[in-house]
Amino acid sequence: MKKIMFSLVVILCVMTGCKKQIADTVVYGSIHTADIETPVAEAIAIKDGKYIYVGDKDGAAAFIKEGVTQIIDHTGKGMVMPGCTEGHAHYLMGNALVCLGGLTISNESDGIDSFFEKVKTAYEEAKSEGKRGIFGMGWNYHTFTAEGMPTRDQLDAICPDIPLYVYDSEGHKALVNTACLRNAGVMDESGNVLKSQIRGGEICMDKNGKPNGLLLEQAATYVRNKGVDFNDLFSLEPATKALEMSCQMLWANGYTTYMDGWSNYFGNSSIYEAAAKLDKEGKLNLLLGLSYEIESSCEDVDAEIAKAVEMKKYSNEHIFANYIKLFIDGTVEGGTGLTLEPYPDGHPGIANWEEDEVADITGKANAQGLTMHIHTMGDGAVHRCVNAFVNKGTKEARNTLVHVRNMPEEDYQRVADNDIVVVCGILWHVLADEMKELVKTLAPANVADKSYPMKSYFDCGAIMTSHSDYPATFGSPNDPFGIMEIAVTGSFQYPGNSDRYTSPWWPEELITIDQVFSALTINGAYQMHVENERGSIKVGKWADFVLTDQDVFECPVRDIHKTKVLSTWFEGKKVYEKQ
Repeated sequence: MKKIMFSLVVILCVMTGCKKQIADTVVYGSIHTADIETPVAEAIAIKDGKYIYVGDKDGAAAFIKEGVTQIIDHTGKGMVMPGCTEGHAHYLMGNALVCLGGLTISNESDGIDSFFEKVKTAYEEAKSEGKRGIFGMGWNYHTFTAEGMPTRDQLDAICPDIPLYVYDSEGHKALVNTACLRNAGVMDESGNVLKSQIRGGEICMDKNGKPNGLLLEQAATYVRNKGVDFNDLFSLEPATKALEMSCQMLWANGYTTYMDGWSNYFGNSSIYEAAAKLDKEGKLNLLLGLSYEIESSCEDVDAEIAKAVEMKKYSNEHIFANYIKLFIDGTVEGGTGLTLEPYPDGHPGIANWEEDEVADITGKANAQGLTMHIHTMGDGAVHRCVNAFVNKGTKEARNTLVHVRNMPEEDYQRVADNDIVVVCGILWHVLADEMKELVKTLAPANVADKSYPMKSYFDCGAIMTSHSDYPATFGSPNDPFGIMEIAVTGSFQYPGNSDRYTSPWWPEELITIDQVFSALTINGAYQMHVENERGSIKVGKWADFVLTDQDVFECPVRDIHKTKVLSTWFEGKKVYEKQ
């Protein structure tokens, strides 16, 4: 049957005259195409950045001219596959922290004492360099809670006069000093509290009714936007460096398409400008989705939608600046995810937006060519968004639900029927064994022992893609191959321990290697509205592909995560090679 299919491809090429074309590059090997009609091949031929032949090795000979065509023989060395899509992450934010010389806290190894030491060092450096703010990220909420959460007074003792803002590893909580709160208008110079509540978040208070320095959810983003001068810290130069670093990391992992989860994070358009600059210089070499976040604490939603529409001016064939990002809720384990059933202590989580507001924004956004890209963790948040998308959205927009820890049973088919894309945190489907009992004390009873469905999406015909949410993925793989292994086994090897694996948390939701392969390739292209041009290896599509050192369809499932990218190609050009 494979020979017949290959022969038909050759015959079709002859009939259409494509045999007269001379390829720039021909690649031989075990080729997995993600194309349902021709799932495997032995050879591909590429000209002017696009595939002109996909078939057997013999048929590729017609496209080769000595001295013109580059021949790459990858036979027996691994596999050839389409470039993958990273459906939602924060590479730009994480690398911006590096470019800014920011404060990096280890989620795994830094306790409170080492945190204070790093704050002290950052303060001394900021004073000597004349910086007007200190920004950092990475502390572990559960570790700090157990050790005694740092207070505003303690931070003031180390950093008294420069605004300090440090996000936790998930990006949903922050620790700040008084200078930051003053800049944000939460406190005045005399220490009086000017603002005690922020919609969709919490300014945590001490026993005297003063902010204790801990901010949750939208309170954290509100203070970040107003408390730190990012126009001073994050200009075009560091934004460009952050994007260049991000491209290198994505290529090394086999990603040729990337959806950035919060592109106006620093309150300006530097990321958008950097993307346009690099693309004009021919250095971007990937598809880049950019999302404009609208905060629930904003004063004029229509004005914010207008700003998102304005960002569309940066869109071109490689840059898709046509997404609006919302946070509906927080995280279930952190107690801020919006759930249908109450948490063990009786509270329902935090809702940043009401359903009618989400519906209104969705309708206005879709009408102006914008796609919704919404953070949804709890089942209550998911249900709220599905209702909004169904009632006011358009199928053409392919509005997206991001993360989706849990989904009400009734919503699976509605998601499929309305072309809603689920950008799934596959890597979070696995949970360390020692955490499972803890989660039962934190999450509502109906979702305490299960999270991040996968198989149910395929069963109902919904489009599921994959994200890593990097760098909010400490201890988890952010490459496609570790994600593949988790998807098919529900397990992962503990770092540094080759004999110890996590046990599957929700085995009924595991999927096949073919399904997760599709989620990372052709489904990712569908999410970005480019499934007719990219996402699979097919004649006429852009040649975005990856060469790996082993074949994930042939190796033992426990070895899938060991797969390494040898080279990554974008539009027929090699943009990464493993050294």
